[in-house]
Amino acid sequence: MNTSDVKVCPIIANHIKVALVGQPNVGKSMLINSVSNAHLHVGNFSGVTVDKTEVLFDYKEYHFTVVDLPGTYAFTDYTIEERVTHEYLCAEEYDIIINVVDSTNLEKNLQLTAELLTMSKKVVIALNMSDEAQKEGIEIDAEYMSELLGVSCIKVSAATKLGIEDLIDEVIKQHTNTEYKPKLVFSEPVEEEIARIVWYLDKHRFKSTNSYRNIAINLLKGNKKTYAKLHDEPIWTELQPILIEASKHIELHHNSDDIKEAFAEEYASFNRGIVAEVMEQTSHHQEKKTLTEKIDSILIHPLFGIPIFLFFMWSLFQLTFTLGAVPMEYIDMFFSWLGNTVGLTIQNEDIRSLIVDGIISGVGAVVLFVPNIIILFIGIALLESTGYMSRVAFLLDGFFHKFGLHGQSFIPLVTGFGCSIPAYMSARILKNDRDRLLTLFIIGFMSCGARLPVYVLFAGAFFPTDMAGSVLFIIYIFGAIMGLIAAKVLKLTAFKGVDEPFVMEMPKYRLPSAKLIWHTVFTKTMMYLKKAGTFIAGAAVLVWFLSNYPHHEALEKEYNTKIESVQTQEKKQFLENKKEEMLLEQSYLGQIGKLSEPLFEPLGFDWKMSVALQAGLAAKEVVVSTLGVLYSMGSGVDEQNSSLVDAIRKNIPLPSAIAFIVVIMIYLPCLAASIVFTREAGHIKYFFYLLGFTSVVAYVMAFLAYNITQMIL
Repeated sequence: MNTSDVKVCPIIANHIKVALVGQPNVGKSMLINSVSNAHLHVGNFSGVTVDKTEVLFDYKEYHFTVVDLPGTYAFTDYTIEERVTHEYLCAEEYDIIINVVDSTNLEKNLQLTAELLTMSKKVVIALNMSDEAQKEGIEIDAEYMSELLGVSCIKVSAATKLGIEDLIDEVIKQHTNTEYKPKLVFSEPVEEEIARIVWYLDKHRFKSTNSYRNIAINLLKGNKKTYAKLHDEPIWTELQPILIEASKHIELHHNSDDIKEAFAEEYASFNRGIVAEVMEQTSHHQEKKTLTEKIDSILIHPLFGIPIFLFFMWSLFQLTFTLGAVPMEYIDMFFSWLGNTVGLTIQNEDIRSLIVDGIISGVGAVVLFVPNIIILFIGIALLESTGYMSRVAFLLDGFFHKFGLHGQSFIPLVTGFGCSIPAYMSARILKNDRDRLLTLFIIGFMSCGARLPVYVLFAGAFFPTDMAGSVLFIIYIFGAIMGLIAAKVLKLTAFKGVDEPFVMEMPKYRLPSAKLIWHTVFTKTMMYLKKAGTFIAGAAVLVWFLSNYPHHEALEKEYNTKIESVQTQEKKQFLENKKEEMLLEQSYLGQIGKLSEPLFEPLGFDWKMSVALQAGLAAKEVVVSTLGVLYSMGSGVDEQNSSLVDAIRKNIPLPSAIAFIVVIMIYLPCLAASIVFTREAGHIKYFFYLLGFTSVVAYVMAFLAYNITQMIL
């Protein structure tokens, strides 16, 4: 900075007070001393013997007061210096923070930076010692780093006075900036709990000078002052249980019983992600690689990384089908035995049919696939808890951008393979509204666990067991590819805009926690079973009622007479099946199916398949239970033909089955997920957009699949 630009004079109107913050030995004092003709005031902070240095100078039309705070590694109270810095930043009045960072030791210095970004204060980062970093072969992309963090990063050198004027100019610019939005993003479990606390504070319109997000982070980290402030508020009674549950959730995901340790890992993961994105070590004298770096060199290799990921996913689906097939047989046998046993104790034919064919058959058809669901959840939880999924997001970032998706979209999209509801909620980690909405629209293309029973059912019906796992993998991958293509179309039409850069957390590899795996799998499986025991049971009863009423006694009597008149068992069975088919067609369900059949006829669907699809709007699991109710009639005599798989194979041609799978893969998510989607999107109009978009895409793709398969066969 030129000497003529800096003058010491009385305070003028445009005053900017700056808090100068950094870790020890990053060159804060030298940096501020490099401002020519600056005037230093040295004293003590109130109540302590720690030096307080204030630097006064004028630049252009602004008067600056810079408070050089004691060096601190993080927001802790281990030393007097750390306590003084933290208390000053939280309690005193100032306009902006200059965070001085040692460019030669970026990852370590970003520990403090990440904590500063949680505050409701403007921050400018001074990448000091840039000249030394360059000598050591360290290249930092300051412009990209600014985009990633949402705060300005300026390369400076206190020793050579490089970039000092640019730094002061940027402080002035940010001082007048009204759209300051830092982009510190934590892992999905932490963001989920932050969002819950923010929602609660917003609901009660809690008044505070700090942002709700800042309050939520401080509460989760156990900040004593924030706790003390809220403790006497009326909302504390309801807020305390939320905080206790949130702490347990976060600690479990970090395999720790110390919330501070969990947040330290969160910050470290974020910092590693930043460093991986913006720093390049060109020196030949690099340090020895850590174990994490050695593993990363293989798993996120630019050439082999994606094939390795696809192999892991293929293996998971193979295990899902192969291992799941064994307990499925026993569960099927159990529900058959239960239906027969219960049926013998009920005299009334209508009640017996309701209990056996409606509730037991419907719920049993869904519970049958619990082993597959558990295996899939275990696999995804293992990949997440080891830290591998975050690497895949980093690996796929460039690939995702080609389709208009944000790299961080990978987390909610992968979560969508388990359940769409938490996937929609986890899209909150995307801070840009356009990116978040686009991701919300695409999550439904990732086949959730509720669709797995339908896939397993049809794969088992048309393919041998050794091929079924690969078919399952192809279905999931095809859905994901369709989602990416849909994202590109939406990006070019409805969601036009510039892609926003992101930083993905890079946690260290760690052995999976059995406790965390158990918690994740148990929670999601119980969610699935609760739906089977309540909502799906109700839907099964509704389907049973619609398929059994109204009664047609004249039709029954006519066929009963015909059955009694024939001699052979085969003819009796043929007429029995024909009778039940005619009764089903005359039922309310048959009438609904017949009414919608012309709409689905170009896709090769009969009325039973169209009814199952419509029932699936409530919950995808209901598709299986509906087919179970519809196709179980008339097939109970021959035990080898009693399974739903045999009924599907017998009644549905392969082209129709493939078209059916395509519709299941793409069309609107279940009712519960649709409600969450609408809430996360922010307006009910987006639900109707989603309904129209998925319906059109599902119909067109199913039509193509049906006709192409017919041509091939």
